[in-house]
Amino acid sequence: MFSKTGDPVTEPQPRSGGTNASRSVLGTDLKITGEITSTGALEVLGEIDGNITADSLTIGPQGRVSGSVTAKSVEVTGQLEGRVESASFTLRASAQVTADVSYEKLVIESGATIEGRFSRLKG
Repeated sequence: MFSKTGDPVTEPQPRSGGTNASRSVLGTDLKITGEITSTGALEVLGEIDGNITADSLTIGPQGRVSGSVTAKSVEVTGQLEGRVESASFTLRASAQVTADVSYEKLVIESGATIEGRFSRLKG
């Protein structure tokens, strides 16, 4: 009754070469000391003492990061201490940041607490 024409349908293959576009969530009950690297999005709801490299980083309301951060985009609603290099850096109203920040695009909501040096990257 039905006939198949054209190319057969194939299942999507996992990406190779370490390009994982997934989202990792570090829960409120976690405290991690060390270096974290992710090729995808990372959401921190707990406490991180160490360096983070990710495609994007979100620090949640109870989240706390102390260390060096390198990511294409960073959004902070919790606490951040250290150094940041990011194409897009967003501080929400509840953010508490003490850091030296290098950025291309910067958004600071009213109410955010910031202290440190901000320098614009040439992009």
